[in-house]
Amino acid sequence: MSSDRPTAEELRQGITVEIVQGDQDVESEDQEPIIGEIGTIYEDDPAGPKVELKSGVVGHVQSVVHNE
Repeated sequence: MSSDRPTAEELRQGITVEIVQGDQDVESEDQEPIIGEIGTIYEDDPAGPKVELKSGVVGHVQSVVHNE
């Protein structure tokens, strides 16, 4: 598992991130990542910072999506 995940302190509302939901198998290749804008940042967690996207989906941040 790579440690390039951002911390909760590095995240801001409105930035676009890729998350996985708590019940999702992070190692599974057939899961589509969920990408969206952060609405609420909760706390750091071993699985990645817990956030709620503006769409209402809650999960753990895996990476920040940089728009090209």
